[in-house]
Amino acid sequence: MNLAALAHRPESEDSFLYTDKTLHLRFHTAREDVAKVTVLYGDPYWRIPDAHGDDQLVYQRETMTLLGTGQVLDHWGVTLEAPYRRLQYLFEVTGQDGTVWLYGDRGLRQNSADARHEAENYFRMPYFQAIDRVKTPDWVKTTVWYQIFPERFANGDPNNDPDGTKPWHPTDHPGREDFYGGDLQGVLDHLDDLQALGINGLYFCPIFTATSNHKYDTIDYLNVDPAFGDKALLAKLIHAAHQRGMRVMLDAVFNHMGYGSLQWQDVLRNGEKSRFASWFHLHQTPVTPFHNPLKGEGQPQYDTFAFEEKMPKLNTANPEVQDYLLMVTTYWIKTFDIDAWRLDVANEVDHHFWKKFYQAVTAIKPDFYVLGEVWHRSQPWLNGDEFSGTMNYPFTQQIEDHFFKRRRTAAEMVALLTDQLMLYRDQTNQVMLNMLDSHDTPRILTLAHGDEDLALQALAFTLMQTGSPCLYYGTEMGMSGGADPDNRKPMDWTKLGQPIWKRVAALVDFRRQHATTLGTGMTRLSVTDTGLIKVVRQGREMLTGYFNTTEHPVVVNREAVFAQGFVDGQLAPKGFMVVAG
Repeated sequence: MNLAALAHRPESEDSFLYTDKTLHLRFHTAREDVAKVTVLYGDPYWRIPDAHGDDQLVYQRETMTLLGTGQVLDHWGVTLEAPYRRLQYLFEVTGQDGTVWLYGDRGLRQNSADARHEAENYFRMPYFQAIDRVKTPDWVKTTVWYQIFPERFANGDPNNDPDGTKPWHPTDHPGREDFYGGDLQGVLDHLDDLQALGINGLYFCPIFTATSNHKYDTIDYLNVDPAFGDKALLAKLIHAAHQRGMRVMLDAVFNHMGYGSLQWQDVLRNGEKSRFASWFHLHQTPVTPFHNPLKGEGQPQYDTFAFEEKMPKLNTANPEVQDYLLMVTTYWIKTFDIDAWRLDVANEVDHHFWKKFYQAVTAIKPDFYVLGEVWHRSQPWLNGDEFSGTMNYPFTQQIEDHFFKRRRTAAEMVALLTDQLMLYRDQTNQVMLNMLDSHDTPRILTLAHGDEDLALQALAFTLMQTGSPCLYYGTEMGMSGGADPDNRKPMDWTKLGQPIWKRVAALVDFRRQHATTLGTGMTRLSVTDTGLIKVVRQGREMLTGYFNTTEHPVVVNREAVFAQGFVDGQLAPKGFMVVAG
């Protein structure tokens, strides 16, 4: 047995309260090295006299389930309950070679009766306190999100179009500075279309006053950009969405401000004497024309998002900045009843600010959804006091690497996805935002080289996964587009109700029909002997999905409840099928 590979970390994603009464444990061993893992567990204060009259702890046994196999590790899991809301536990590991070892808090022990009764080597969950449980909003687990880039969704009111607005041509290849007149009225006009698609969550890119078309250079956090409408229109839109059972998530850009903001303009005028000088990260004053080291211009005089001179970075360690941003945060919740914030460039903002942010929003709405933009492993933000979840790019890009780019085999993808699921608690995985494309990435149809069957196969696979799925506007219309800004074309409303729309709507409907199981059920990923990717989801029901990413048809002797490319018992390449059980 590979003893060096045995791993467990208490009070983490390996040991956590899932409900107030249930403890989920995970244990990790070398791949295909261990035959069985058993948990020995009991109350830390429960003792009975042995034959010699000495007190001896009492333990029960529970066999762990193999949750899945990753790149180099097998992952095991079990759910335990404790009548007195406290627990101690020890792992008994049986290798494929027949050896048995005990793994505990103070290290490895050879298996023996004395070692099994060594109370000091048991891990402890001292007390099951509801306050210690990482909580995530239940409603997110049954939500299908739809990301709206407001400037390109629909032009509902030409009267607020910016100067130079271009005609609405979905086949255009937009430039970075182009405007097409999309606005909030356009969204309101199409709410029924989104409801018909099955959407029950609206995720808006920024809507606050800014000079750009994308609005990530905020000038005024307390007003709707005039090109999009006004506060009265936003309130009407949110109310109409709520009436249709749709939650609303707005985008907060708190890492940086826009160049035209009152605060930054004051710094440009007054330098270090500005009352807002400490709101930013200034290296020298007065601020001179921006230096970009990528262009050989020397070092910048102030910190920015990336090297964008028009986006000076905020000093969120400054109490004044914190107070201002928290005022903005709570204003839109209290006044407009929004349900969630998406946080731009969230990994570059101070942790202690996000802790204050989380306390502020959940004090108003305990089930408020806080979504951070983090493109890498996110454990530091997902311990229950900063974010509910993050944009799950590391997960969904593994899907793209296999389905679209063929950088990974099916087995490699399954292993990587399984490892990803082990990074976070179950309740956290269930509210991660799973999207195959967004305003920051090429569209999935472009990644699929225009192959609708392939694009929809990958989308169906994503909708079968743990996590809250999100469609980027226009996916249902079969829109294409490369990297930014080509992925931000005007919406193609001519495809509404067309075959591609119907196929996407059917996928969304399937996810919604089985929302509880797909939102909260167990997930097990594997590859069959015939090369099919197998996804087992078990909750209130059991659903098994098969995805053919090979180059030949595969016989499947099952009856499908939902399928693409399954005819006469054969699953075609780019096909998928879901069976009950």
